[in-house]
Amino acid sequence: MRAVVVHGAGDVRVDTLPDPVAGPGEVLIAMEWGGICGSDLAYHRYGSSGTAVLRQPLVLGHEMAGRVAALGPGVAGLEVGAAVTVHPATLVGDHVLPERIAGRTNLYPEVRYCGSAAFDPHTDGGFSSLKVVRAAQVRVLPETVSTRHGSLAEPLAVALHAVSRAGDLTGREVLVNGAGPIGSLVVAAAKYRGAARVTAADLSESSLAVARAMGADKTVNLADGEILPADSELVFEASGAAGALGAVLHATARGGTLVQVGNLPGSAVSAVLGDLVTREISWLGSYRFVDEITDAVVALDNGIDVSPLITHTFGIEEAATALAVAGDRTTGSSKVLLRLSA
Repeated sequence: MRAVVVHGAGDVRVDTLPDPVAGPGEVLIAMEWGGICGSDLAYHRYGSSGTAVLRQPLVLGHEMAGRVAALGPGVAGLEVGAAVTVHPATLVGDHVLPERIAGRTNLYPEVRYCGSAAFDPHTDGGFSSLKVVRAAQVRVLPETVSTRHGSLAEPLAVALHAVSRAGDLTGREVLVNGAGPIGSLVVAAAKYRGAARVTAADLSESSLAVARAMGADKTVNLADGEILPADSELVFEASGAAGALGAVLHATARGGTLVQVGNLPGSAVSAVLGDLVTREISWLGSYRFVDEITDAVVALDNGIDVSPLITHTFGIEEAATALAVAGDRTTGSSKVLLRLSA
């Protein structure tokens, strides 16, 4: 099979690897589409993503969809040919979560995630023509959802989890800072969950255009000198830019809530945080998701249209070009997809 493999910083190749075989309790998927995420870009640029450092070659990709090609022994309830997406997480060990986070498996101490170098050996991802996963990771796509759109169930799940961290959104006004793929999906998720009005802010007009297409009622172009709306009671920070935190906190209303969904740097940074205290802001983290990928499949079936998010598609043999385009905001890219099958 062909696979997109990162060998080190700046070294991505399309390698030929042995075809995998589904074992007991496993499913073999003929992959069709994969979405490029920030962690894929980080491994390509730096040979690491956060604290996860490449020690050997790694197949990239955790946003994926395809069709069931074969069932391993003991697998029931799935059919060959079914269109599916994949929950990328596998819990490791027999840890018991404390009561305060019972059920929040995204906070489990040890999680293997597709396309991650966090463990050694690494956990290969789904940017390949074939992929074996546990049957429990498979989510069947309804007939209304293509595998092209189903490959974005994972980032939509991230957005739905972030929205759920803020509680009931019915009738509320929302500000989303950062209109990249996750920010634009947060816009769509907020509207889907009943928000009355959503404002999206970004430095890029092309990103703001995507946010509008995904449901934003108003956009703010920070590069043109516009400022974030004041006294925003509910804010989602999706840029992950530490330098933006001061302005975002200042825009959050006194007693308001800020949900941090954009990944912040793991190293020391300079940020203005005084308003966190003086405004008594509730600042909530949001990390991956629990089982919101199941909700994401339902949401796609119920009408969330992710097509405006998809700005570029490339064949698997063009993976290096696809990564370059995804990592360069001057290209106007939002979500870049790889076609993993011929």
